[in-house]
Amino acid sequence: MPFVNIKITRDGVTADQKAQLIKGVTDLLVRVLDKNPATTVVVIEEVDTDNWGIGGESVTVRRQRGQ
Repeated sequence: MPFVNIKITRDGVTADQKAQLIKGVTDLLVRVLDKNPATTVVVIEEVDTDNWGIGGESVTVRRQRGQ
């Protein structure tokens, strides 16, 4: 039973986009690894940009500077 955990920043991802991710990842595991889609688990975790850091600073700060 594959378990895939996708972590993204919480900033406007729609329910449709998440559904596409879940379907796409499931289809990829079926196609590449011959996994059963009925037992493939995909979890999407949305993280606040204050809690996601790159290069020693939060994504919030980087985005405020235009990076």
